[in-house]
Amino acid sequence: MIGVPATPAIAAATAAGIVHTVHKYRHDRRASSFGDEAAEHLARELGTDPRQIFKTIVLTTGSQLAVAVVPVPDRVSTKAVAAAVGAARAELADPQQVQKVTGYVLGGVSPLGQKRRLPTVIDESALTWPTVFCSAGRRGLEIELAPVDLVSLTDAIVTPITA
Repeated sequence: MIGVPATPAIAAATAAGIVHTVHKYRHDRRASSFGDEAAEHLARELGTDPRQIFKTIVLTTGSQLAVAVVPVPDRVSTKAVAAAVGAARAELADPQQVQKVTGYVLGGVSPLGQKRRLPTVIDESALTWPTVFCSAGRRGLEIELAPVDLVSLTDAIVTPITA
């Protein structure tokens, strides 16, 4: 797509030969990355249902980090993510550690193309859509791809992980 900056997420999808579309949108700096306001803003900008847009949340499970991918309007169940990766518990990771390990700034963390591949768990609701949207690795960019391709590219576990 002309005028779209390359990111590691876009490069990962392209290198894997995955059919995808990159969408630019006007990033609202006032909207929280995780709140209902952000979900509605993104849905309007992308012209889709907010439940088709997935956010990336990095959690610490004690000795390791893990990635949870859930619909933007939903809350992640840290218990469900911990169980999925075989950990006793999980909690939000330190923002500086997230940026260092993933290579992305907060609000633009993508499950694709991270500096270090982390165990990834995707909420099973992703499989109900023909395509899903997730961060393309920069605020104001989303990548749309088939959910099975997202699972394949991240080597993810698919299970219910919303609270």
